[in-house]
Amino acid sequence: MESRYLIKRPFWSFFERTFRILSPDDGRLIMLVRHPIWKLREEFVFCADEARSRALLRIRSRQMVAINHCFDVTDAETGLVLGAVQKQGLRSLVRDKFLILDAAGREVGHMEELGASLLRRFVPLLPSRHGVFVGGVQVADLRQVFRFFTKEFDVVVQPTTLDPRFVLACALLAVMAEARREDRN
Repeated sequence: MESRYLIKRPFWSFFERTFRILSPDDGRLIMLVRHPIWKLREEFVFCADEARSRALLRIRSRQMVAINHCFDVTDAETGLVLGAVQKQGLRSLVRDKFLILDAAGREVGHMEELGASLLRRFVPLLPSRHGVFVGGVQVADLRQVFRFFTKEFDVVVQPTTLDPRFVLACALLAVMAEARREDRN
């Protein structure tokens, strides 16, 4: 059975971006991420509540500066590595593309921007769409929902061998890449 989530972030943010992953049925907060804009090495924590009292996941970039950033995703409580997501820098100029690696560093899938990606580079108001593929099968679909004064993304996750939290982390990295591109425009 598929799982549905909603990722929301305020349209305007100056010092950090706040992303909330919500249950679409009742609007219950599932995860919260505050992503600082001005930090040399990207590192952020997924928390279970607004007070950030319970950490769920930790994402940390392996490099400070790179074309192909690689982000390690770990369980914040146990320190267990769930996997990694590596951005394909030059391939992402026209269409965002990420490799999905398992805990051992083997490629198990990819995530890529779907649809009119090139046109979106010039007309950022067009909604984005990303897909997560594992073993050639799409396991998650991330679609932007047009809203005024907020950025909203609908995420549908199919059953897969990957930890659902890891799939949500992949989706959030795609949304963050989208936010970075908007900041440059």
